This record gives sequence, C-alpha cells and structure tokens, in this order.
Amino acid sequence: MLPLIIVNPKSASGATRDNWSSIASDLRTHFGPFQVAFTKGPGDGIDLARRSAEEGRRFIIACGGDGTINEIANGIIESGTDCELGIFPSGTGGDFRRTLGIPTELREAARTLREGRTEAIDVGKITYLNHNGESESRYFLNVSSFGLAASIIERVKGSTSLKWLPLDTVRGRASFALSTLQEVAGLATANVRVKLDNGDEHPLSTVNFCIANARYFGGGMMIAPDAKIADGFLDVINIGDINTAKILLNAYTLYRGSHLSLKEVKDTLAKRIEAHPLNEGDEVHIEVDGELLGRLPAVYEVVPKALKVRVPNVK
Repeated sequence: MLPLIIVNPKSASGATRDNWSSIASDLRTHFGPFQVAFTKGPGDGIDLARRSAEEGRRFIIACGGDGTINEIANGIIESGTDCELGIFPSGTGGDFRRTLGIPTELREAARTLREGRTEAIDVGKITYLNHNGESESRYFLNVSSFGLAASIIERVKGSTSLKWLPLDTVRGRASFALSTLQEVAGLATANVRVKLDNGDEHPLSTVNFCIANARYFGGGMMIAPDAKIADGFLDVINIGDINTAKILLNAYTLYRGSHLSLKEVKDTLAKRIEAHPLNEGDEVHIEVDGELLGRLPAVYEVVPKALKVRVPNVK
C-alpha cells in the first residue's frame, strides 16, 4: 500500500485546506506518491489511522498540528500493528516536531519523510475522567499537565479577541501570551495528592504540574529540557508555590529550559504517576498534548518503545 497522509484541513486556521494543492505538489515532488484522507472533526484522525493500519498500511503521515499528530499516533497504537508514524507539520504549535528536529520548511520536511530513519519511541498513557465523568484512556507524545497550563489553554480556545491578527502563528502566540497574563493575574494554586511509582502519596500545592514524554509544550516552551523520548521514563516537573511577579520575571526561562534552577521548581523521573484532587469535589482540569480532555483523578504511565516514528537522519 502507498503511504497514507491524514490531513486536518482546519489546522493553521484553515490554511492547510486553502494551500493543500501547493502542499500536495511539494510532497509528491520531494517525497513521492501517496494517498490522502481528510479529517472531518475531533477524533476522526484516530479512527482513520486505526482502520488504515488494521487494513495493512505500514506508513501513516500526520499533516497538521500537535493535536492531529496525537490522534494519528493514538490510532496507530490502538491498531496494535507494525505501522510507522510520519509527521508533515502544518499547524501553529509544532512542539513534538521540535523535539524530533523535523524542519518547518515543507520541502525539507518532505525529504525527511523520504530519507529519514525509523526510531521506536516511548509514549505516555493517561487514564482520567472525561467531561462526562467517565473513565477514559489516551496516549500522549508531548506533555500532559494540570494547573496553569490547562487554564491558559482553556482561555486560548475560547478567545476571540485577537482574530484581527493576519497570521495564525502570530495570533496563536499572541493569544497564548495574553491568556498567560490574564491567568497569572488571578493566579491560584491547585491542591492535589500525588504518588510516584511505589512511593508514598503526598499532598502538593502546585501552580503547574507537568508529566512530560518530550521536551516542549505551549508553542515552544522547553518545559522538560532533559526529557528523552526513548529512556523508559516520564519527566515530572512541578512549579510549586511561586508568586505572580516571579513568574512574570522568569517567564523567559521556560523557553530556554533554565527554569529548573528556580527553587520553586522540582523535577524527577517516574514510570507511573497517580494524581487526585486533595479535596473531594474539587475539579482539577487536565490538558493532554494541548487538548482539554477532562479532569483528575488520573494515572500516568510510560509505555516504552510503543510507537515507530520517522525522524531526520543526523549527519
């Protein structure tokens, strides 16, 4: 079977749909022949990827942002087949692409799909309560978090104040920055209970608690600078009781990956993390690869070497 490219036409605020003819031409020239399928709504990428892999497809390429990549990866993993994931970035976040070193220039990204090597990587698995209060599981490639990041993403997705900006990438970053300022201004810590591996459960006050498989989230923040995608561990980063002024003064450290030196930030490695609200009835929302999927309680587990991914050849 030819490789299948699953395209999210709504990625990059519809620019993927509008520019598809040009994108497809570059792909055929620099990658080769392929078949294509377009997603129609949330969750469609999971179903398309799973069915295609079960039918014998051995290379499925995600064309879109981090949310699209997450769906295609979930479909491949759920299929239980020996199918490989490729990434052709066409979104605004690009956090997983950053960790893998996949270029943003479309022709170079297409060459990476053709000439790159296959690497087996770890994924995270989270079991949580969805918006209906039902237990559900999802795999993630980048980061899942609760606290400030989830609140910012919730605000960003509901924001219409920056629609006048012409470029989606600029608008996305500006919206994230504005929402960050708004959320930090009303900063509140989340009170939770956390257990790492076979250790004891401890109460914890957190501004933001991250479980990372890869290094980046939030459109370029290097939240887990030491994360490795094939080491059999998840990186756990807790931004503890830190005041608003200090967050604003040290925001740049999140992009440099130097925030781990702050005394309020703690990091460790774990294979399994359990998190519950400290008080019964509290709602602590979670985000998974930039999507708001539900709330605590949640169990995070690393799944070693669960996914094959096409990555650039390092010269």
